Amino acid sequence: MTVLTGILIGLATGIVFGFVLEKSRVFEPGIIVGQMQLRSFIMLKVFLAAVITGLLALAVMHGAFGVKLSLKPLVWQADIIGGLVLGAGIALAGACPGTSLAQIGAGYRDAWFVVLGGIAGAVFYGYFDASITAYFAEKGAKVTFAELAGYPFWMVSTGLAVVLAGALVVLERMVPWRHEVGANVDGVLPADATPDHEPTPGATRRA
Repeated sequence: MTVLTGILIGLATGIVFGFVLEKSRVFEPGIIVGQMQLRSFIMLKVFLAAVITGLLALAVMHGAFGVKLSLKPLVWQADIIGGLVLGAGIALAGACPGTSLAQIGAGYRDAWFVVLGGIAGAVFYGYFDASITAYFAEKGAKVTFAELAGYPFWMVSTGLAVVLAGALVVLERMVPWRHEVGANVDGVLPADATPDHEPTPGATRRA
């Protein structure tokens, strides 16, 4: 694959991703903050669908066509610390590195600060990459889920995809996405909404 081909494929993939991200409304700050507060699950549903699709695609590519995978090993300490830092930032900003670009395209001016913060974080990590990597390299053995299970990757990934698909179906039945988007399809629900996301009798939705 040439550099130009890689760039074109990346651009095409980015366009598709951005289109789906906008249509799913996951980039909306109300949707993102609602997920962090566990009062909206649209973001989780979209991410679960993406993970399921990726697991099945990798299972087919690896199991049927022998595509070599470069799996990222599991390092508990790095995942926990990184997840907490990223989650705190998402909750405070109402955006993540990917959604901030979609927010800029939609006219959210404060998303520029999120992008600038991401660039500053990348520069910081670049300077301290060696010391950070060395620190976590000493935190126990690195192992993949496939190695823990003792089965081939394609089998583990397919099984995990089935489990996640079941969880996704149950979650959607419990909290339908149409009850979570809000009157303006932005994830902001009426202040008088009941726990099942329906307005109280006689109440009117905000315009």
